[in-house]
Amino acid sequence: MRIALNARILQAPRTGIGHYVAELVGALACEPDIELSLFHGWGWSTSLPEAAMPGYSRLTPLLRQIPGAYQARRWLAQKRFDQGRSQAIDLYHEPSLWPLSFDGPTIITLHDLTHLHYPETQPPARLREIERRLAEGVQQARLILTDSQFIADEAQDYFALPAERLIVAPLGVAARFHPREAAEIDTVLKTHGVEAREYFLCVGTLEPRKNLALALRAHALLPEAQRQRFPLLIVGMAGWQREHFSEELRQSLAAGYVCLLGYLPDEHVAQLLAGARALIFPSIYEGFGLPVLEAMASGTPVILVRHSAMPEVAGAAGNYIEPDDPEGLRDAMSRLIDDKTHWQACREAGLQQAKLFSWERCAKITARAYRQALGG
Repeated sequence: MRIALNARILQAPRTGIGHYVAELVGALACEPDIELSLFHGWGWSTSLPEAAMPGYSRLTPLLRQIPGAYQARRWLAQKRFDQGRSQAIDLYHEPSLWPLSFDGPTIITLHDLTHLHYPETQPPARLREIERRLAEGVQQARLILTDSQFIADEAQDYFALPAERLIVAPLGVAARFHPREAAEIDTVLKTHGVEAREYFLCVGTLEPRKNLALALRAHALLPEAQRQRFPLLIVGMAGWQREHFSEELRQSLAAGYVCLLGYLPDEHVAQLLAGARALIFPSIYEGFGLPVLEAMASGTPVILVRHSAMPEVAGAAGNYIEPDDPEGLRDAMSRLIDDKTHWQACREAGLQQAKLFSWERCAKITARAYRQALGG
């Protein structure tokens, strides 16, 4: 099978969908009947790019200010997609929201429906493009992959789809996420002024949907001695509407109890996850929640919201909170500080839960979907 996979998102610094594409490509290499051609926006290749395209993150905010920028960029991508194929393609897989036009079978991966529930978390121009293109893409797709049963159910209800057009392919965990000895991560932790198991960690783009303001409020409610001993580190790119919580950030940063680390290399994130007291993941809506799985696989307890798909990922290993309850989050943090037995039980439960997920399994389900779409 010759599969065209749209890998344009790998031109950007890798976040959730970018990691999905990179890990899926690697795992699909073990499927002997699949030959991948990767479309990277300007042409085709058979290998993943090493890093984000230089200047991409600086250029994107500028493009958002230009009328018709999304449509123009899509038109150009379509031209490149049509002109650059050097061989026949049996099937096209679009791993993001809207597929390009293709005259053969198409599969899309629908990661979530954030734009329906929280339209305010999307830049207006992007929201208009999603609303225009997503419904067309759903109709174009012969099969639709989702990361969770929660999103499959949402998509079936919203788009009035038959269940057989939806296939759940849970995500996996990369090899870099595993328990580590303190000495192994000491250099990276010292770079950020912390010691193993003596900090809380948030991982996610700084945007309203991630609800990081709740983590800031909860951390501020801890006794001052605990705030000083267990600072809150936040890893992630500055996203849209970051001013939504900039005042809280300024206050916490000024007090010295919160550190905003920005976008870090993947290996640094993995080491920080392995050394944290707990991952705090207060997002109000997720189609999966990769940092939760990655933290559990690293032997780190997780505190998260019991909403959307996240209970499918964390199972009984999660410390669940409400999305608007800073006192509840503070109490969960305090218990993981004070109760060593509880902390150890959460660690062990998370390690066992993480074993249920792998990129090999995701790739095998995806490969079966390819064969099904082609009538095999």
